[in-house]
Amino acid sequence: MSPTDGSTPLLTATGLHKSFGDNHVLRGIDLTLHRGEVVVLIGPSGSGKTTVLRSLNGLETPDAGAIIASGGLRIDFSAGVTQKQRLALRDRSAMVFQHHNLFPHLTVLENVIEGPWRVQGRPKAEVIAEARGLLERVGLGERADARPHELSGGQQQRVGIVRALALRPDLLLFDEPTSSLDAELVGEVLLVIKELADEGWTMVVVTHELSFAREAADHVLFMDAGVVVEQGAPAEIFGAPREERTRRFLTRILRPLDGG
Repeated sequence: MSPTDGSTPLLTATGLHKSFGDNHVLRGIDLTLHRGEVVVLIGPSGSGKTTVLRSLNGLETPDAGAIIASGGLRIDFSAGVTQKQRLALRDRSAMVFQHHNLFPHLTVLENVIEGPWRVQGRPKAEVIAEARGLLERVGLGERADARPHELSGGQQQRVGIVRALALRPDLLLFDEPTSSLDAELVGEVLLVIKELADEGWTMVVVTHELSFAREAADHVLFMDAGVVVEQGAPAEIFGAPREERTRRFLTRILRPLDGG
């Protein structure tokens, strides 16, 4: 869904600032998400991309700025945040982390049902049936009873994606979901994410896989030093970037990808 189609945004973040000690990580970030839109954040390491995701999920609390979400949720971070507001924000989204963060003592199926059953309080039989269907969908139906250590890195990350989907979130957040994988396993995880994008899931994806960003994103934000330097459609950002900082970054990253 295009951000210019006139529909009410699913979520709007305005003027987000966040510091860790003397390190000013976010310096006035604005972000608008419409239902069914895939937004990809790119930029050098340390530019604040992960902090944006964690702020959208309630894992970090910005020092200033606001988030407005569907259903009437409005959080003004300058005025302080209540636990109820933080939980309301977290209930709307699910995060897929760089590292799989699976519970090692639980089976694949138990990892997937933990959130919807124990946290959301949904009926166990319903949750199990849905989890098995999601595992089949990503090619892991036969590994439901395996432990995480019995899976490859790519399989573990697919379980992490299923665990997020099982929560039925409005928004999926991916934080460098392939960065910890061997090169030959990256494609299988990106394929799952691309299929979810094609199905209309709303996502914010932090990635260095720029070929994926060019293909899957509706909107790309290039961040550097805590600010959004440039944003636009993939064709604009990758084909005709306006800002010198964007051009330098893409030249450095894309030449190896393109074999130039």
